Amino acid sequence: MEVMAKEQNPTTIWNIPNLLSFFRIAAIPFVVILLLFPAPLPSFLAALFFSIASLTDLLDGYIARHQKSETSVGKLLDPLADKLLINSALIMLISLGRVPAWMVVLLVGREIAVTGLRGIAAAQGVVIAASNWGKAKTIFETIAIIGLMLHYKYLGINFHLIGMLLLWVALGISLWSGIDYFYKFYQGNQQKTNG
Repeated sequence: MEVMAKEQNPTTIWNIPNLLSFFRIAAIPFVVILLLFPAPLPSFLAALFFSIASLTDLLDGYIARHQKSETSVGKLLDPLADKLLINSALIMLISLGRVPAWMVVLLVGREIAVTGLRGIAAAQGVVIAASNWGKAKTIFETIAIIGLMLHYKYLGINFHLIGMLLLWVALGISLWSGIDYFYKFYQGNQQKTNG
């Protein structure tokens, strides 16, 4: 009961890691608005905002662990902020014709399926920890999106091509890690049945 009271304390909720997660969510409208204007400068600024927002994902987890300031709100907010930022960017890139819609459907569909699966597993008392495949998927996906947002050639580098190649890698890892999560769920259920 005391733990719950502490979780509801505003000073606990409004700590630095949670504020960084809120910053990621607050950055989404700026990225979306900038991507409404398909020109080099808005595309560059969208990539810059997205990059800064994505970097806060590394910071908030590190600070939360280092300062031992993890909260229930943070555990919900951190992955939610990541998914909102990445999925919003991918959807906007469809409208610009920079990424095929079917790829985004698979990437977003995998996120929804895995999130639902982890929710079901938690309700059954089975914990499915984030895998290294899932982390790798997020890294490739984030860098791919930055390349696709930049889109234009800078210093002779074709950022759109690099972005698409990395998105293909992210898609492969995404589907594989999705299968891995479902396999872990199946294993967890089998162990509970046999135990």
